[in-house]
Order: sequence, then C-alpha cells, then structure tokens
Amino acid sequence: MSEVKVNKISPRTACGTVTLGDSGDTIAITAGVNTTLGGAGSTITIPAGATITNSGTAAGFGATGETSWDTTVKTSTFTASAGVGYFCNTSGGAFTVNLPAGTAGASIAIADYAGTWQTNNLTISPNGTDKIGSLNQNATGNVEGQSITFVFVDSTQGWINTMDSTSNVRGDIEYMTASVSGACNTLATVDTNFKIATFTGPGTFTVCSISTVDALRNKIDYVVVAGGSGGANYAYGAGGGAGGGFRESYTAEVGGPYTASPLATPSSLPVSVQGYSITVGAGGTGGASGSSQSGNSGSNSVFSTITSAGGGGGGGAANAGGNGGSGGGGGGGPDGNGGAAGSGNTPPVSPSQGSNGGSGRGRSSEGERRGGGAGGAGGAGTDGTYPAGGSNGGAGVTTGAKSSPATTPTGPGGFSGGAAGSGGSGPFNGTPGGFGAGSSGFGNGGNGSTNSGAGGGASGANGSQGNGGVGGSGIVVIRYRFQ
Repeated sequence: MSEVKVNKISPRTACGTVTLGDSGDTIAITAGVNTTLGGAGSTITIPAGATITNSGTAAGFGATGETSWDTTVKTSTFTASAGVGYFCNTSGGAFTVNLPAGTAGASIAIADYAGTWQTNNLTISPNGTDKIGSLNQNATGNVEGQSITFVFVDSTQGWINTMDSTSNVRGDIEYMTASVSGACNTLATVDTNFKIATFTGPGTFTVCSISTVDALRNKIDYVVVAGGSGGANYAYGAGGGAGGGFRESYTAEVGGPYTASPLATPSSLPVSVQGYSITVGAGGTGGASGSSQSGNSGSNSVFSTITSAGGGGGGGAANAGGNGGSGGGGGGGPDGNGGAAGSGNTPPVSPSQGSNGGSGRGRSSEGERRGGGAGGAGGAGTDGTYPAGGSNGGAGVTTGAKSSPATTPTGPGGFSGGAAGSGGSGPFNGTPGGFGAGSSGFGNGGNGSTNSGAGGGASGANGSQGNGGVGGSGIVVIRYRFQ
C-alpha cells in the first residue's frame, strides 16, 4: 500500500473541484487525525457509490437533534434509537416507547400514524434514571395527529420536548372506521356496504376515525334490548315476567336496507372518535319454589346515550307486577284481591320501548285466582281471567338489523324484543301454568332465551309450587357504513 504525506490537498487552478476516490471506494478518516480538505471556495465531491468512514468526531455536519425517520410503522412496545423518528400506530391498542440511555444532543421523534393516540394513548418511558423535562416519569401522547421531538440535554433536564405539534392534515376520509372488543362479533355483510357489531355481553365499540367528507357517514343505527324479567312463584296464580325494553334506530341513508321494527326511530346516532362502553342487561331471576315470591326485574342494556330498561318482574300472590321496559303481570291474590299490572315504557321514551302487563284476578275460591300476563315490546299482557288458565303475555317484535339483508329481507333472522311469560293457573282445575318464551306446562315457568330479552313464565301449579322462569339476557347491535 502506498502512502502520500502532504500538508494540504487543493484543486488545481481554474478547476475548483477535488474528487476523492471512485465509485466503490472507501475513504477512511482515522480517529485522532485532523484533516483539512480544500480551501475557501473549494468543492469536495464524493462520487456515487463511494463511502466515507469516520472513526473520529465529525463536527459541522448537521445540527444537534437532527433525526432520520424509520418508515416501518410501530404497533407494539419497543426501544427507540437515538437520532431516529418513528411512526406509532395505536389503533390496535395502547403501547410504550422506551427511550434509550440519554447522551447530550441525542434526539428521538415520534408521530401518530393513524390518528388514534387520543383513543389509545402512547406512553413514552425514560431509561433508568434519565428524566423527561426534569421529571423521572413517563410522558403521554394523547392527542389525535400528535408529533413529538425529544432532545437529550443533560442529567438535570434529561429529554426536553423541543417540538409538540398536532397535524390533522390528511387525505379525505370517506367513511368511518371502528374496532370492537369484548363479547362481540363484527362482520361485513356479503352484499352491502355495512358492518354489523353484535354484542352478546359487555364490550367496547371504538370509533377509530370518522368521515371528513360527509357527516351522515358518521352516524350509526342500533338495536338495544334489555334483559327480560323473571316470572313469579305462587301456587294460586302468579304473574309472568316482562320482556326487556326494545329500542332501535333506522335511517335508510345510514343503515339500510333491512326490515326495521315498527318501534324504530328515524333518528340515527352520531358518533365521534372515542370508545363507547357496551352494557348488555342480564335476565332477572324467577321467584323460588315454595316462597310466593315475585320475579326479579331484568337489567338495563346501554350504548352511548341509549338505555333500554329491564323488564318488570312478575307479581307473586296479590303483588303488583314490576314497572320497566315492559310491565310485569300482576299476581292472583286471595279474597278477591288481584295484583295490579306493571307499567311498560318506564322510564318513558318515544317510540315506546315496551308495553304494560296484565293485572291479576283474585277470588275467594283458591282455584279461581289467576295471574296476569306480562307485557312485551309489541303488545300488552292480558289480565287474569277465570276460568281460563294463565294469561298470555304480550307479543315481541322482530328486526332484520342483525342479519344480512340479502338473505333475510323481511327479518326472520332477527330476534324478539321480549315476548312475556304468562301467569300461572290455580292448583285445583288442572290447567297449565307458566307459558314462558314458548314453554308451557305444570310446575316451573319457562325461561327466556339467551340474548332475546324475553320474559320468564310464571310458575304453574299441579298441587305444588314451581320456580318462576328466568328472563332472557339482552343484546346490542350496531350497524354502520364502511364503504
């Protein structure tokens, strides 16, 4: 290897350019060497393909805090490297950026990739004893479209935020996007431009982004059904359990085409970028055998500002049926005293979320006592009548919102808003009691089906008492346009 020792390399007269090496060459500047290339007005050219390797300290080649961006989007916890910027996507859930050990002048930049930091925060954690803005604690990115640049200064202040900006300058967003968690199944229908989220238990519906071109596309249609109530227990005529409250929206421009319930409101619900907690009401328990107990009310189902009330419990003995989304049936009491019907649509909303129950019938003869049928979303329960057996509960309603409109245009794939259970008969004439959710017979009242909102039947009688039926749990369905 040859060696050239000179004090200075300068371009020859009238040239003004010094070229170091050719393509593929490596020009190495050894650690500890002070090298001057050219003079004032000179141009130093590094040919394409050539590499300069610096083993010492480079001065004057860029400002402190400069970063180069890594375009591989981060979606989970990672440790950052000094001098690098990162795009962080929290649409799948919150995570943490761990900062490296700080050295003076080191920089880290972080930007919100999907505009979801407001919903799912990004945590920025310092290394060991390092600090962020003089505090040894985490920082948080919690603004949609936020970008942050940190520069490490010294051990006193640590990483200082030198730039914190928010940019919502993006291309137009045609349609909203959303994610779900919990007891939910989200699917795109086969033949339409809608997605359906069906919650059979608690969960969260998260709006990740909204349309920037049409506010109508930021509205959703919903079905919210509460838990049905339990049927009562009483050997001489018990009241049936009521169906849970039923509430639905239907707007052809937003959630059509499908067959809506007659109870549907034409006002769809506007949503924004946030998470919406979903509560699905449980069914109420029935009155226990041998106790002459009233049935327990169902629990409410909740989505955003929409609450459907649980069904009112059936009345035992001469007790009144409970008030709720639909009203429970009254009990058939002794000495001519029958229990009053429970009121439906409680608290009141428009359209009505349910119907009244039927009142019980009391007579001096034990065999003449009759419980009232409970109310359903689609009709009121009937009063206890002698010599008939248990009184019928009110009808439910159906909707096609849950099913693909291509296969169920008239809604047979929908679900009941809560057909109520019937009242039980007296013990001496042998007539059946307990018509709950399609079940009939002596003894125990029928149970409401899971995720139907149906009420439980009252206990029947055949010389002994049975258990009142358990109400069916509720359901929440969300339907939104995605393309």
